[in-house]
Amino acid sequence: MSDHRTAARVGPVPNESPAPPPDRPSLRRDVSLPALLAGLVCIAVSFSGPLVVVLAAAAAGHLDQAHTASWIWAVSIGSGLTCLLLSWWTRTPVITAWSTPGAALLIGSLGAYPYPEAVGAFLLSSVAVALFGATGLFGRLIRAIPTGIVNAMLAGILFAFGAGIFAELQAAPTLVLGSFTVFLLAKRLLPRYAVPLALLAGALLAAATVGLPLHLGSGGPTHPVWTTPAFSWPAAVGLALPLTIVALASQNAPGLGIMRASGYEPDDRLLVGVTGGLSVLLAPFGSPGVNLAAITAAICTSPESHPDPRRRYVAGMSAGVLYLLVGSFGGVLVSLFTGLPHALIAVIAGVALLASFQGSLAAAVAEERDRDSAVVTFLATASGMTLFGIGAPFWGLLLGLATHAVLTYRRRD
Repeated sequence: MSDHRTAARVGPVPNESPAPPPDRPSLRRDVSLPALLAGLVCIAVSFSGPLVVVLAAAAAGHLDQAHTASWIWAVSIGSGLTCLLLSWWTRTPVITAWSTPGAALLIGSLGAYPYPEAVGAFLLSSVAVALFGATGLFGRLIRAIPTGIVNAMLAGILFAFGAGIFAELQAAPTLVLGSFTVFLLAKRLLPRYAVPLALLAGALLAAATVGLPLHLGSGGPTHPVWTTPAFSWPAAVGLALPLTIVALASQNAPGLGIMRASGYEPDDRLLVGVTGGLSVLLAPFGSPGVNLAAITAAICTSPESHPDPRRRYVAGMSAGVLYLLVGSFGGVLVSLFTGLPHALIAVIAGVALLASFQGSLAAAVAEERDRDSAVVTFLATASGMTLFGIGAPFWGLLLGLATHAVLTYRRRD
């Protein structure tokens, strides 16, 4: 009889010979140095570029250091628990993380709402993701909204970050050009480490030019801060709805795709349902949500993690343990990163999101039939407009869907 815990079966992996029949899973036997190192690289990537985006979102929402540290604690603990437990339960490398595009969305929207209302929106979004995942409605939702419109909304959100790289040229040309050059060279030679190396180069250039005041703060564990959720219609529509769409379409869908491309057959109801459910519990502590990862998942599901796909789940467990350790001391990270110059944060956030912007923009215009609606969605979202207290991502999505309906209605006649 097969192991009842195997919710994500391993299928044939392209370019690999069929594996022999699996023995009974044994964590002690399956642990390997490459898998442990893959988990370490996963964490290094997560806490280099994407963390800067989270801190930028926290600054946009005018959060103090305690609430910012609580946010990092919540998403890190959530990612750690889901990586560790789901990887062990399914015996597949399940990699989760906070949503970098979601944090990018919050940079332009979080400051428009009182923080308790934002937490209420986080809670609503997490409940929606959990329900869509657990009930199997997730796939139907993705099919209902044209892919080009969803990607155009995401590209519009991320546009400001790419432009922000060059907007800082006048203030700190050496820092920006130096970091960007290192990023491009590393992207060519060491693509996995492109963002961390750009951050390191930027920090060194900042210290030599504009200054780099760093404050390590206390080394004690983070104390989570509870915020009682409040609910309002503008926050529900302007924050919760876009966050839900981004979590499902831009995080969970690619995350499942990465696993399938690596030869696994993930149980989307289990994985999306569990990550959404845990996000509900962590929302009052500042978590906008924990989702399946895509970029870091590719690190842990690749043959470099382990030649045998049935033993790569150790990489997911390794990442989970490291998430828990690092997240428990999130206050140190906040103190460290809040000392970084604005120009450095801008360029690192920009290069960290460059691949996401590029992929979203390409996918937005891939289908000629949907290009008009995608362009409307992109322009409206990138404009940053606010109407009736509701941010641009919602209006971009709404206008894009309206354009799609108008232009495709007669084509069906």
